[in-house]
Amino acid sequence: MHILVTSLNYKSTPVEIREKFTFQDDLEAALEQLRHSKSILECVLVSTCNRTELYVVADQLHTGRYYTKLFLQEWFGIPKEEFSHYLQVREDEHAIEHLFRVSCGLDSMVLGETQILGQVRESFELARKAGTTGTVFNQLFRQAVTVAKRGHSETKIGENAVSVSYAAVELGRKIFGGFEDKKVLVMGAGKMSELTARHLTSSGVSDITVMNRTKSRAAELAERFSGKAESMEALEESLQYTDILISSTGSNNYVLTRENVSSLIKKRRGRPLFLVDIAVPRDLDPELAELDDVYLYDIDDLQGIVNANLEERREEAEKIELMIEEELVAFSQWLDTLGVVPVITALRQKASSVQEETMASLERKLSDMSEREKKVIRKHMKSIINQMLRDPITALKEIPGEENPEELLEYMTKVFGLEDHMDDEESPLTHNIRIDKAEREFSIEKRKTKLEARKEELIRTLVR
Repeated sequence: MHILVTSLNYKSTPVEIREKFTFQDDLEAALEQLRHSKSILECVLVSTCNRTELYVVADQLHTGRYYTKLFLQEWFGIPKEEFSHYLQVREDEHAIEHLFRVSCGLDSMVLGETQILGQVRESFELARKAGTTGTVFNQLFRQAVTVAKRGHSETKIGENAVSVSYAAVELGRKIFGGFEDKKVLVMGAGKMSELTARHLTSSGVSDITVMNRTKSRAAELAERFSGKAESMEALEESLQYTDILISSTGSNNYVLTRENVSSLIKKRRGRPLFLVDIAVPRDLDPELAELDDVYLYDIDDLQGIVNANLEERREEAEKIELMIEEELVAFSQWLDTLGVVPVITALRQKASSVQEETMASLERKLSDMSEREKKVIRKHMKSIINQMLRDPITALKEIPGEENPEELLEYMTKVFGLEDHMDDEESPLTHNIRIDKAEREFSIEKRKTKLEARKEELIRTLVR
């Protein structure tokens, strides 16, 4: 039993490829199809503008990888050869760690953003209701959501602006203390202006005016945020009453000059005017900064704030990394207590032994078989075994959630005749089971050691 994640994300895949692999309103049907693919025991699909990720519990690693890719090919009608080199596939411990990092916003384009947590939670809930999750993913995804909530509540990772538009709003908040009674003028109606207006609204601004050379575009943006729209001809008049101006137009020349504003200073009667220029080329004349009660910031000033805040977020992210290490240890220990892993391993290895013995017998009795015939027979025998084992392995995996797990596990062991293999110290099956368990225990101890080392490193950093 293995956990895999197959990912097409903004780090590895250009947007023109990602947009071909987005699940729309048919996510539930996609989950159903993936769940009924060979080797797939549980599945969750996470689909956002920046990533499409398929989380699966598979009975074997190689078949899990193969049938997950095959699902993508069949569902989207795109040959594997056209997207396989973009795929990032992580297995077991690495897949679990990836889910925790994604949920916490540590793998996001904007470090520490919280939107992805809601998307992961919604994806899990949809899969759970669709019946495509079971004991393993019900535990894993709940744990991922819990550590993400803890990371955002116990650190300051989300408190510092790491986008230019958000930094502009935060700068205004620091200068004025709040936006409740402030009049804000947004110049421009493009994407940056929209982001700025969204941040302003969420920060408590209720009086927004949008100004653009094309008034209809200004009106369209203003309507989304319950604001007013004006044409650029009304700029000087509007400035008499404006507290904050944030500009992002596409002009090649200064939209606002020192001469425009100097004549308004007396009319404003000492009220400060906060100007933020996030346009390139600049919209606002740099000489505006020389006027009394006028505070001008351009995109370089804001980028300095963003870089400083990003560094602070990275420091906070280190604390969340420690939490993730703890959760990885906890999940590995939980997985080890299921008790079904050795039985599933024994069942699959016994089936494999039967297949090899039968194949060897056939080759002795039909010595004139060609290599191609042997290959075809071996392939079909494997297929039969995999189909026969699918339901028993699914049932075994769910035993820890039943009322009498130990009795059921003992019963399944007897039904498939695994007692001798589980008890015989000389059996290759038992040897492999011991090796698997030893590897898991070693991995847990390695994680614990790594966790302690990172804690000590973080303490030394904080002391410095």
